[in-house]
Amino acid sequence: MGVIRLNREEARQIAVRAQLLDATRPSTLVDLVDHLTLLQVDPTAAIAPNADLVAWSRLGASYQPADLTRALQQDRTLFELRAYIRPMSAVALYVPDQSGYNTHPKVRAWIEANDRFRRDIVARLRDAGPLLSRDLPDTSQVPWGSSGWTDSRNVTQMLELLSVRGEVAIAGRAGRQRLWDVPERVYPPFEPVPAAEAERLRQERRLRSLGIARAKTAVVPGEPISVGNSGVAVQIEGLEGEWRADPNALDRPFTGRTALLSPFDRLVHDRDRTMNLFDFEYILEMYKPSEKRRWGYFALPVLHHDRLVGKLDAKADRRAGTLTINAVHEDVRFNRAMRADVETEIESLAAWLGLMITRA
Repeated sequence: MGVIRLNREEARQIAVRAQLLDATRPSTLVDLVDHLTLLQVDPTAAIAPNADLVAWSRLGASYQPADLTRALQQDRTLFELRAYIRPMSAVALYVPDQSGYNTHPKVRAWIEANDRFRRDIVARLRDAGPLLSRDLPDTSQVPWGSSGWTDSRNVTQMLELLSVRGEVAIAGRAGRQRLWDVPERVYPPFEPVPAAEAERLRQERRLRSLGIARAKTAVVPGEPISVGNSGVAVQIEGLEGEWRADPNALDRPFTGRTALLSPFDRLVHDRDRTMNLFDFEYILEMYKPSEKRRWGYFALPVLHHDRLVGKLDAKADRRAGTLTINAVHEDVRFNRAMRADVETEIESLAAWLGLMITRA
C-alpha cells in the first residue's frame, strides 16, 4: 500500500474517534481501558483524579470511581503498574517490562547489591501481604542514591523496581497508599512475552488508541508516544514528514460531540501532535506561579466535535459542595450552539461530582 494522503480534518477525526471521544460511547470500563491501553494515575484532584476524569469523559454519568476500585481490587480485570492502570488481559505485555529505566546498569547493580533486602521484601509479602510500604522493614545493604525525592527511600524504590520485574505487584490501595503483594495473588497465570515481541504489540495497541501518530517521535518520560512501524504510512496536508495510521481507523464515518478533557488526556498528551493536528496550545499550569497562569491551575481542554476550542478553568470544593467556574477560555469564538454544548457538559460534570455550580 502506498502513502495515504489525508487533510487535517480527516486526521483530527481519526484521532478523536480512536480516543473514543466521538458520539459513540464505549459500553464498559474494562473495554474502555483495553482500547485506550491505560489510565494514568495522578493524585491531583483539583476537579477529580485523572483516571476518573478520563473514564467519565468517555463513559459519562454511568461511570463511578467505585467501578475502577472494584475492577482493580475485586474483579482483577485491571491492574496498576508504575502509575498506569491497564487491562489484565494485556498483563503479559507489561510484566516483566524489559525496556527503559529498570534495565539501566545502575539500577541492576543496586538490586544485586541488595539481594538480601529484595528477598526479605518478597518473603514478607508472601507471608503477610498485602502490605503498605511502611509495613515493610528496610534491610537494605546499600541505600538508594538520588538527587531527587527518592533519595534513601529504599523500600518504595525496591518495590517499584521489583514490580517492573514482576516479583511484586500492586494489590490495591488504602486511600492513596498502595498495597503490595506477591504477583501470584494479583495476576492470573501467564507466559511472559519476549521483549521485542512485547514492544511490537505495545506499539500496535498504542497506535490503535491514538489512531494517528508521527512516524518519528521524541523520547518522553513515562508512557512512550512512539508507534514504530505499526499501521500504514500517511501524509497529512500542510504537515511535513511521515505519519502512521491505524488502517482500521481510515474511511470511517464521524459524528462528534462536546467533551471536557483531563489535562493528562491522551488526546492532548503529545503537545507537538496536538499543535500539529488541532492547532491547540496547551500547558498544564499547576506548576506555575498563579500570576503567570493564562488558563488556570488545572484547566480542562474543551473538545467540540473534531476541534479543541478552549479551556475550562474550574475547581471542585467538596467540603463546600461547589464546582466553581472561574472562566471558560475561548480559543475560537463560540457560537450559540457551541456555548450551549459546553454549558451542558459543565452541568453534567457538576452532576457527576455531586456539586453545585458557582461562578467566580
